[in-house]
Amino acid sequence: MKGRAIALVCAAAVLAAGAWWLIPQGTGVLTPQSPGHAPAGVRLAQPMHGPSAAPPDALARPSNAVDPLLAPGLRDELEAMLLEAGNMPDPQALKRRLAELVARRFGEALSTRALALAERYVDYRVALGELKPPEDATDPRALRDVLQARDALRRQYFDESEFDALFADQQALDRYTLARLEIERNPDLTAEQRRQALAGTETELDPQQRAERAQSVVQEAVGAQTAAFNAAGTDDRTRFAQRSARFGEDAAQRLAQLDAQDRDWNARLDDYARAQASQTDANALAQLRERSFTPQEQLRLDAALALRAVSVH
Repeated sequence: MKGRAIALVCAAAVLAAGAWWLIPQGTGVLTPQSPGHAPAGVRLAQPMHGPSAAPPDALARPSNAVDPLLAPGLRDELEAMLLEAGNMPDPQALKRRLAELVARRFGEALSTRALALAERYVDYRVALGELKPPEDATDPRALRDVLQARDALRRQYFDESEFDALFADQQALDRYTLARLEIERNPDLTAEQRRQALAGTETELDPQQRAERAQSVVQEAVGAQTAAFNAAGTDDRTRFAQRSARFGEDAAQRLAQLDAQDRDWNARLDDYARAQASQTDANALAQLRERSFTPQEQLRLDAALALRAVSVH
């Protein structure tokens, strides 16, 4: 699966998430889809389940060939599997559910190692939620400290090759975004010095990352505009006109379709949530679930309802 650019502000939001595993990973609008030692004052959660917290030495790994488990898109696959697992009451229940799903996503040959990695990924996500977020998400020094704490935590759960497979692409983008933030917040730079310094940060990215960066900038702009439309109750005609002027007519048409799909999805979620709240008979609730949602939608229904509950509180 295609890697996703994760903004530093989103990384800070991840650390502030209260749910034990529903940690947002960043989703685009136009196309469906955050090293060192921890600084003082940042508490690193200890591994929760002993043996699964450290890479097990007993697992055989290819030595002279590319490891098929540690392929590009590994973290996306793990996140997709968590989403497919749905809303679980605790980490152990989630791990039992992952044991049922891992062979289908990774194949029988990799299932044992993939499950062990997925279990440690769950423990890492639990521990990530215990890290203290920065008080000011736009303060470069505070963000640098929290990113160092996050990376130190990652190294508690994953060996070097796993760390690279899971997080290397995100680290490069984090360094780039942090550098830009430090430049933008530096009061000693003139406008021209700031422009040159910002242009220089682009050289830290490879061509694919620059393309992803450009796409993420567009997606952030689209997302901000859509949020403003939703808050203001902007009508469809005005949305289309403003989107066409800014992003082109084709993009405006796709976004109009996404608006309609989003309204339909949320309306069905509202109906189902009301039925749950009214303590509808379990059989009737199951029938409503089958009638209102496709099998693919049912895989993410519980997670969507849980995310709603988190946003409300």
